[in-house]
Amino acid sequence: MYYSSGNYEAFARPRKPKGVEEKRAWFVGSGLAALSGAAFLIRDGHMPGNRITILEQLKLPGGALDGLKEPEKGFVIRGGREMEDHFECLWDLYRSIPSLEIEGASVLDEFYWLNKDDPNYSLQRATMKQGEDAHTDGLFTLSEQAQKEIIKLFLATREEMENKRINEVLGQDFLDSNFWLYWRTMFAFEEWHSALEMKLYLHRFIHHIGGLPDFSALKFTKYNQYESLVLPLVNWLQERGVMFQYGTEVTDVDFDIKPGRKQATHIHWIKNGVAGGVDLGPEDLVFMTIGSLTENSDNGDHQTPAKLNEGPAPAWDLWRRIAAKDPAFGRPDVFGAHIPETKWESATVTTLDGRIPQYIQKIAKRDPFSGKVVTGGIVTAKDSSWLLSWTVNRQPHFKQQPKDQIVVWVYALFVDTPGDYVKKSMQDCTGEEITQEWLYHMGVPVEDIPTLAATGAKTVPVMMPYITAFFMPRQAGDRPDVVPKDAVNFAFIGQFAESKERDCIFTTEYSVRTPMEAVYTLLNIERGIPEVFNSTYDIRSLLAATGRLRDGKEIDIPGPAFLRSLLMKKLDSTQIGALLREFQLISGD
Repeated sequence: MYYSSGNYEAFARPRKPKGVEEKRAWFVGSGLAALSGAAFLIRDGHMPGNRITILEQLKLPGGALDGLKEPEKGFVIRGGREMEDHFECLWDLYRSIPSLEIEGASVLDEFYWLNKDDPNYSLQRATMKQGEDAHTDGLFTLSEQAQKEIIKLFLATREEMENKRINEVLGQDFLDSNFWLYWRTMFAFEEWHSALEMKLYLHRFIHHIGGLPDFSALKFTKYNQYESLVLPLVNWLQERGVMFQYGTEVTDVDFDIKPGRKQATHIHWIKNGVAGGVDLGPEDLVFMTIGSLTENSDNGDHQTPAKLNEGPAPAWDLWRRIAAKDPAFGRPDVFGAHIPETKWESATVTTLDGRIPQYIQKIAKRDPFSGKVVTGGIVTAKDSSWLLSWTVNRQPHFKQQPKDQIVVWVYALFVDTPGDYVKKSMQDCTGEEITQEWLYHMGVPVEDIPTLAATGAKTVPVMMPYITAFFMPRQAGDRPDVVPKDAVNFAFIGQFAESKERDCIFTTEYSVRTPMEAVYTLLNIERGIPEVFNSTYDIRSLLAATGRLRDGKEIDIPGPAFLRSLLMKKLDSTQIGALLREFQLISGD
């Protein structure tokens, strides 16, 4: 397995690996990682689909990429996915998956055309004072000290940032800046999360620093992630004979571990209450999704708070059993044993009263019924005690959604803090009470809030104990390699497997990259895996980001005026001077 870039590798079609038709493949879990891995086995590994089985505890595929309508409760989306041009592995996959919307088009075609015709950007990224005070100047407000700290973090080695928290390497000036407000609410970072992951994000998305205040860097699907991404992929796999075994909880995997060789030998499961499993020979491949962001999620309803489920967690317990068998299989408790630090709550609001969309339109500055971009990403109530954010994607967000309803996604990072209107923590609130707090920060008159929240909407709160587990401070070895050293027939996939590339988690891209690496390694596929977009090595991207982080303030060249003038003349005779002027880091005078 190797990494590559450019059209030569991107357009190449690998030949069939020797003996692949005799192999069988088993996937633990049916999230995006497993679905993608199965697709790569078929498309690039030439494996017959009927040789692939996907084991899933639930009754539906998709994992964290959900979106459904629950009887009585209403529409539910636990989270949303922000995407960009350079999710190289994701788009490599979806160029091959037919659209369910447009005949003759791929999912990538559909997505590309949608975002060409209706580009995403926000007209109001944040608000204060119940929606009356717009916060749209786009300035990052980073002090000189905060800028130095970001540069120091950017230039540090990975090893220097291991096991460190963000607030250990970035000071109060940074934490008080608009940059941190934009960053933390967009990516769901907390101050105690991993400085290493913050560093990886900076490198990964340095080309999008300028788009943070207005989300112009982002692209979204037409509908919710389940209908737009999961269903087309599942449909393609089923057409090729892939078997989905639902109601199956994988409880353990056995290994034969010897010096220089590690082989998975048996999968244990409970299917519909009955213990079972399958033996694995050296030609049988097993791809294990370890950990889970949405494990033990609990849905409340309009009259019932969501519960924090701290009980047994099958996905995490499976990883613990596997990890106990070899140090190379990771350390799950680094991530899955810190619920107070990894939990937050979201809620899906479905509007039933025609007055609520008027307030959405006032803040978004767009008609929410237009079918086009509405908020263009989250709107953060900057002065919210919960640090509440909300978004309205293109409507309808569900194909079965009535035309006079709007589906809104709301989330908060401070779920234990009393609200500003509802004097309770979000964790203790019913859907109706969460709606009240949201309406308050949108500027609905206080006297109208109780009635509108009671009968004008239907809200489903969701508490997720492990939603940011992968952000916990970590070091090398805490996550197992996708294909551990000496492994002959197994791999770890998903957000808690360690890619050899410098990618970052909490993205659809990472969920596709890890199974691509796994399949290409175990089958020795003769094609390069797309490397991470190299903007972090592009001087233009670095200078553009530097200018934005400084809010357009030119670099002050110290010393007497005649020396500055002499230096500028020297610079102007080089490409460096031209670049510095192009990105407005030095004056054009």
